[in-house]
Amino acid sequence: MTDRSKPASAPSAALIAHADPKSPSAEAYRSLRTSIQFAGLDHKCRSIVVTSSSPGEGKSTTVANFGVVTAQTGSRVCLVDSDLRRPTLHRIFGLDNSRGLTSALLEGLPFAQGAQATAVPTLFVLTSGPLPPNPAELVASNRMRESLEAAGSDFDMVLLDSPPVVSVSDAIALASFTDGVVLVVSAGRVPHDVVRRAAGQIEAVKGRILGVVINNVNLKRDGYYYDYYRYYQSYYAPPDGKQR
Repeated sequence: MTDRSKPASAPSAALIAHADPKSPSAEAYRSLRTSIQFAGLDHKCRSIVVTSSSPGEGKSTTVANFGVVTAQTGSRVCLVDSDLRRPTLHRIFGLDNSRGLTSALLEGLPFAQGAQATAVPTLFVLTSGPLPPNPAELVASNRMRESLEAAGSDFDMVLLDSPPVVSVSDAIALASFTDGVVLVVSAGRVPHDVVRRAAGQIEAVKGRILGVVINNVNLKRDGYYYDYYRYYQSYYAPPDGKQR
């Protein structure tokens, strides 16, 4: 692991699971963690892609906090910023991004060697590194697949922050050789047919959708006693489309 125990700057307030672990939002992320654990009873989930159907739905915030609550159980977790167009994880965690995923792939280095430490003891982040001219080809390469498989010996779980499905093909490529996909959907923002199209594209490459995270739910409107704020709730979304 890269010896950078002190972040380049302060972590973002988006890391609610670390900053306020007793908040309803942090509890919702723990519920997501539990759901994924149950989804992996028959097929263990060691590598998971977190994506969305379109930009701005909160996938990066979701993967960051999902990583925090998973690492809080003692598991060794590596977050990989595989969004090589608009990387975000280095800003959320306040980390240097001069080297990262692209450096590891180009130089043939293991993910563990480029991953940076965070304020959560067993959570590491492999930032994007310098942005390449061919991001889709890089994440779909055999070297990416082999590096991801090799990371399983260094980490209990690898979570990949990927670009939106409908915009580019990166997430589809990753879905074809990872253990599962979590789809983030912003409530009331994206048309249902766009979400269905995204799910269809994932399933077309034999990607396994573990569940859907509904983001930006208005709890007060829906009969809860909290004011409006960012809240996350997960539920299973199996191929038959029926909620579990």
